[in-house]
Amino acid sequence: MGFDRQIEWAPGNGSRALCLVAAASATIVIFALHLRGMEFTEQPPLAASINVIGVFLSFTFAANTMVRFRGTHDRMALVLALGFTISALIELGVTADMFGHLDDTAGWFARSGISWTQSRVLLAEALLLAMAFEQRMPHTRPSGRRFIIVLMAVGTVGYFGSAVYFSLMGYPHIYAGGTVPRPWDLLPAGLFLLAAIGFQRRLLDSSSALDHALTAAAWMNFASHLVMLESSRVLDAPSALAQAVRVSSYAVVLGGTLLDNARTFAEVRRLAITDPLTGLANYRHLIDVLETEVERTARTGREFAVILLDLDGLKKVNDHYGHLVGSRALCRLAETLRVGSRSIDTPARYGGDEFAMVLPETGKNAALGVAERIRRHLAEQPEIPQVSVSTGVAVYPAGGVTAERLLAAADQELYEMKSARHSKTRLITRY
Repeated sequence: MGFDRQIEWAPGNGSRALCLVAAASATIVIFALHLRGMEFTEQPPLAASINVIGVFLSFTFAANTMVRFRGTHDRMALVLALGFTISALIELGVTADMFGHLDDTAGWFARSGISWTQSRVLLAEALLLAMAFEQRMPHTRPSGRRFIIVLMAVGTVGYFGSAVYFSLMGYPHIYAGGTVPRPWDLLPAGLFLLAAIGFQRRLLDSSSALDHALTAAAWMNFASHLVMLESSRVLDAPSALAQAVRVSSYAVVLGGTLLDNARTFAEVRRLAITDPLTGLANYRHLIDVLETEVERTARTGREFAVILLDLDGLKKVNDHYGHLVGSRALCRLAETLRVGSRSIDTPARYGGDEFAMVLPETGKNAALGVAERIRRHLAEQPEIPQVSVSTGVAVYPAGGVTAERLLAAADQELYEMKSARHSKTRLITRY
């Protein structure tokens, strides 16, 4: 239907975007008018079963957005979770009533028309509220009081909005011979249109999978209600198409939130194993890699090396130049390790001013060569202050058969290098 592409809502393109929406809406209505003339009636058991699928997708989406809210404190996710939950509960009640009256769909509609439309209005208003909350207060600490406030806001706005509308429009009644058989669907159609435009504008600044999914779902729900406007009897062709599009929109938002949650969890995992200052692996990940290499090398019989590196004189750099320059010195060393590593190597921040490198399938001489190249590269850097490192190398299994023993052996060699440098410096100073 052309709504899945991003529309540029800049001021210069406003008229073109409005014309595009109007043209697409007119096309949908004309298509619905064509469907209206078909002698098609959806079987009530099938319609009820599809509604059950929609309810299941809504609950699943709500559960995933609550997980997102608990992890990110994104209030927009909280509003969406509550909106979809309340809407799904209403739809579940309406669908259960439909299952009990499969032989009297007209009577079912007469009893449940308002409830069904209220669930749609509430969902559209939840999308609008979600955008409003995100713009004014995007993140919040979770608390029972705030949870209740948001729940009351979503429920109250949804209920009273639809109640006022029906008090003006009257009880839902299908006008089979009218130009617009279901005029009350104009309200949810308008609300979903506003939500679709709002989410479309958000794509200019935010382009996560969930943002795209919510935008597509808002357009799909808008289209479904345009089609439903031309439904002249219960479960006719326009009604069946609108139902299919509506349920499909739930699948779209569920897919979007699953993709977004997967990306969020991957980012959380990356942060859990990454040093925040240097971007290298942290101590926890270093130990995991070492233990993995010990197990692998025990099977293959191939040795691997560990290099420990200590940034010389970091305290003096901090005292003389300030801690920002000291942090920059750590990052310079980290970048040197990153650039000088193979894809199978693991550079890591061991702690404080100490770093480490795990070099799979590397012997003692090759590891010493790597350490020398790192020292030479740092010495050639023009940036002030110039930094240097002391290094210690240990090789499995000669240096130890466990991660702890390997690190201890490398640390011992590092200590000996620093001691030798310190003694040499004192000797030069004396003479």
